[in-house]
Amino acid sequence: MMISKASALLVLMMLIYDSRAEDWQSQRMGMVEEVQADMRAFIGHPLSEQIEKALRQVERHEFVPVHLQRSAYENRPLPIGSDQTISQPFIVALMTELLSLGPSSRVLEVGTGSGYQSAVLAEICEQVYSIEIIGSLASEASQRLLKLGYINVSVRHGDGTQGWPQKAPFDGIIVTAAGLDIPQELLNQLKPGGSLVMPVGSVSSVQQLKVIKRNAGGFSERDVLPVRFVPITHDVR
Repeated sequence: MMISKASALLVLMMLIYDSRAEDWQSQRMGMVEEVQADMRAFIGHPLSEQIEKALRQVERHEFVPVHLQRSAYENRPLPIGSDQTISQPFIVALMTELLSLGPSSRVLEVGTGSGYQSAVLAEICEQVYSIEIIGSLASEASQRLLKLGYINVSVRHGDGTQGWPQKAPFDGIIVTAAGLDIPQELLNQLKPGGSLVMPVGSVSSVQQLKVIKRNAGGFSERDVLPVRFVPITHDVR
């Protein structure tokens, strides 16, 4: 039986694709193991099963520039353009864990970036509302998330420190840039019993990753660990 050149080429391309997909998956499993090791070392316990599953599902190489895809599953931040970064997988996992979300949760994300954190959240909760201050990143992330099938993520271009009042209140709020304080508008949009996770501090000093819980009588706050994030900005671009 003769096989045409076109058919042979198609088979070859399929084999290459399958090989790459298997390699990405293998690298992703290695990344998850490193994240779990960091969780045990810095937090004292492993990730919950639902968040580990989300990390295994989300294809991080789809959220970084093509020339950096070889480094996509290293446990470190990577530049994504516009002086922004995709966060270290350990930090993404930790911040998601600290939100204590469930399948019916609705969460607000301030700082969409590449959309990777949005995708992780989308794997474990009902709806993600994400705001990005840089127009080009907002547009690219929105298209990327839709292409990858994350239909439960809504991305908007704007100043995330003002929140998304039309969609409030939220079960959780995650801020992926550091500020000197926690915006009151965001606290106002948090449901009773909900958590807000945000790095607080200047870029020239030690920032603290904080968890703020809204209780019946007000808000409680605790520090988790020192971190380093890009600064939050109100300059819509």
